[in-house]
Amino acid sequence: MNFSGIPRWVYWLAVVAGLFVLLPLAAMVAKVNWAQFIPLVTSDSSLTALGLSLRTSAASTALCLVLGIPLALVLARRPFRGQRLLRAFVLLPLVLPPVVGGIALLYTFGRQGLLGKSLELAGIQIAFSTTAVVLAQTFVALPFLVVSLEGALRTAGNRYEAVAATLGARPTTVLRRVTVPMVLPGLASGTVLSFARCLGEFGATLTFAGSLQGVTRTLPLEIYLQRETDADAAVALSLVLVAVAVAVVGLSYRRPHRAEIPAEAAA
Repeated sequence: MNFSGIPRWVYWLAVVAGLFVLLPLAAMVAKVNWAQFIPLVTSDSSLTALGLSLRTSAASTALCLVLGIPLALVLARRPFRGQRLLRAFVLLPLVLPPVVGGIALLYTFGRQGLLGKSLELAGIQIAFSTTAVVLAQTFVALPFLVVSLEGALRTAGNRYEAVAATLGARPTTVLRRVTVPMVLPGLASGTVLSFARCLGEFGATLTFAGSLQGVTRTLPLEIYLQRETDADAAVALSLVLVAVAVAVVGLSYRRPHRAEIPAEAAA
């Protein structure tokens, strides 16, 4: 007999929690006008918004990797004064309302912002552009990558890296051939979750980038606008976004293969 050690009442609460998440999704599926589903989700505005969401989410995820990997490495491997404070600020977008993040970005990169004034003089305008969408998505998604990767680095420890260093491997070689392969499942999970968060970003994008069709109107913004004029289209597009998000998140929770450290990693 397989005894899990979980009280029976926990299972009932788990069922309630599952229904709490699934019932609203089921209600949305029941509301879809299936006869008009294909025309609704393949309209020009819908396809434009979906394409923009996918492109900006991919760009934002790449930016999260470029910025998040070094930050997670520093937080996980190098204790320093003010580390806890820095970590708190890095995680702040997880608890802030996205619209607050959008306002912060606007007063940083807007025409009269902290950096925006200098950029404006150089002929670079960021606010209310596609670049603003990428920055807004990166702002809210970066913590997902940092948290996942930092946790993986702390769990893995640094004994293999220390051995590689004692055998003469340079820091960059250790990072490329030992550290990254060792935490690859955590890195992949953080990357996928960051992409999913970028795909669903709404508040910061609307505040910082606005809603210009083909430029800044991503799929969540298109859904919001359609909700005011065409409820059937809003529900159909919402279902598309849910399906894409489920597929993306499902990829991040596949059973990961154990990371193997190449035998010649320290060579």
